[in-house]
Amino acid sequence: MKSRYVILAVAVLAVVPWILDNRYFFHIATMATIMIPLAISMNLMLKIGQLSLAQGAFMGLGGYGAALLTMRLGVPPMVSLLTGGLIAAVVAAVFGPIFLRIKGTYFVLLTFSFGEIVNLIMQDWISLTGGNSGLYGIPKFSIFGFRLTAISHYYAMGLIFTAISFGVLWAIERSDIGAIFQSLNENEMVTRSLGGNAIAWRIAAFVLSALIAGIAGGFYAFYLGLLTPDAFGMRTLVDLIVMNTIGGPASVIGPMLGAILIVPLPELLREARQYQLLIYGISLGVFLMFFRQGLVGLLRLDKPGDRP
Repeated sequence: MKSRYVILAVAVLAVVPWILDNRYFFHIATMATIMIPLAISMNLMLKIGQLSLAQGAFMGLGGYGAALLTMRLGVPPMVSLLTGGLIAAVVAAVFGPIFLRIKGTYFVLLTFSFGEIVNLIMQDWISLTGGNSGLYGIPKFSIFGFRLTAISHYYAMGLIFTAISFGVLWAIERSDIGAIFQSLNENEMVTRSLGGNAIAWRIAAFVLSALIAGIAGGFYAFYLGLLTPDAFGMRTLVDLIVMNTIGGPASVIGPMLGAILIVPLPELLREARQYQLLIYGISLGVFLMFFRQGLVGLLRLDKPGDRP
């Protein structure tokens, strides 16, 4: 039951930007609604015992895919947003059978290399992506004829995306599928002995995580109105790892709490930006040594296998 109280507290916190009615707070909150689904998508891979460093690449594929479909082909933004997510998912489905036959450090390195290759393509294919100069002029998002112009509109849309992403993975975590994912992490032989196709389940998790990351990338593109490859690089991956570590990877609530804490950090440390990575490092060290279950463990939240 504690988990539900935390979710209720987060829901109440989500109302604060409207109470303050400040553009600065709306921006931070909107960025949180982008990073929470991304952190959750990485957490899904952690559930099966794999650290995927391809999440930035999938975010970029979804972002550039959605933006270019609307800019170059005139596809409605809503369709482009979903299609961008599907592009990332299809790429994951293609490479998943190759990547997921490898485990541990080699999988981490392979997904990191994949992400770097995708990022280099984004940098060098200047005629398509604008390269390091960026892709500008991405139109405002619109749905059913309603054009999102105010930042509060994007925040509301981000909340809906976050709620759906969280709700789906929360349900999966507490279902038989969640138990299968957990068994893939703890004892894959049990899954095989029960007739489960371990590789197929790993691919399913990889594709779903890519879909969420791709849609997050598309939302990011329409919100900011510009894209640069740097947004999908190593810095974003470090943020996602920190969010999962501090929040706690054992429950989908963990990365959500981690994102809520980490996203405002650059703004809070604006006057001491040079110390931001140092603070990240110290925080990671403290949590890895003393609080390995992160905030989820400190708050003694319900475990995924618990039933109400």
